[in-house]
Amino acid sequence: MPIDPYILLLLGTVGLAALIPARGTGADAASGASTAAIAFLFFLYGARLSTREAMDGLKHWRLHVTVLACTFLIFPLLGLAARGFVPVLLTQPLYQGLLFLTLVPSTIQSSIAFTSMARGNVPAAICAGSFSSLVGIVVTPLLAAAVLGSSAGFSADSVVEIVLQLLVPFAAGQVLRRWIGGFVARHKKALGLVDRGSILLVVYTAFSEGMVQGIWHQVSPLRLGGLLVVEAVLLAVMLALTWYGAKALRFNREDRIAIQFAGSKKSLAAGLPMASVLFGAHASLAVLPLMLFHQMQLMVCAVIAKRRAHDAPETITVSAPPAESRTAVGTGTRSG
Repeated sequence: MPIDPYILLLLGTVGLAALIPARGTGADAASGASTAAIAFLFFLYGARLSTREAMDGLKHWRLHVTVLACTFLIFPLLGLAARGFVPVLLTQPLYQGLLFLTLVPSTIQSSIAFTSMARGNVPAAICAGSFSSLVGIVVTPLLAAAVLGSSAGFSADSVVEIVLQLLVPFAAGQVLRRWIGGFVARHKKALGLVDRGSILLVVYTAFSEGMVQGIWHQVSPLRLGGLLVVEAVLLAVMLALTWYGAKALRFNREDRIAIQFAGSKKSLAAGLPMASVLFGAHASLAVLPLMLFHQMQLMVCAVIAKRRAHDAPETITVSAPPAESRTAVGTGTRSG
């Protein structure tokens, strides 16, 4: 299975943080820059999402409720059940990172890409990923307070900080979309570098702080192997539940594809800044499970998407939205 080149960049960033961690004034500058970069990233998300597209997506409320239930109910329940792997496969800090992984919202870009590749309902994937990200800005820190308690640095100030860093820029992007939406669509590739660069900067900041605090002495290769086994089981269970559960709920094939890819994945872009706020100096260890799961989900879902496309009936197109949603398909795909 192919390895996403971006994952190699992430690993290289971790290596850089291990060799040359940011300290003192440099750490303060890196932290401020990463906060600004993530805020700009969510501003771009807001500028990309068509308001009409979002309103059209609300008509498919059963699908969105299903995806949200998978993301913020079933995933956390499985995370709580994974407590049984401590201390056999996981240390307590790694388990806390795994539990945090189950609380973050779904992805946007990869959900759309895999749904399109598998010839599923692309407009539904666009809206499901976007709604999940918005809901997660508030729900994820609240769930973290409920299930992690004192393990995470949760407080009312944490929620306010996350809202200011993520939701406010997104809303600003929506307000300004009328004037800048065309520019964002025309320069999608260039702005995509901003997306990925923002994540790399957050990773460098978090792992630098972890190196300075010396927390990496807590992780052994054996424990990392145990974490990978647990995450593989978690992903397999969610892929099966989203596919066969959507069938039991009588969704059609295109909708089942969107539900599987939007309901089984977790967002690195949203999870990293939230972890930085909630875990502080221990954020690097907390996001390690999320980084590993992110690569695993990309590799496995790429294979599944290709198989779904191969097995699709010849009469099915990339997506089969009603006439009024066809414009949303084009708009959403450009906003990737």
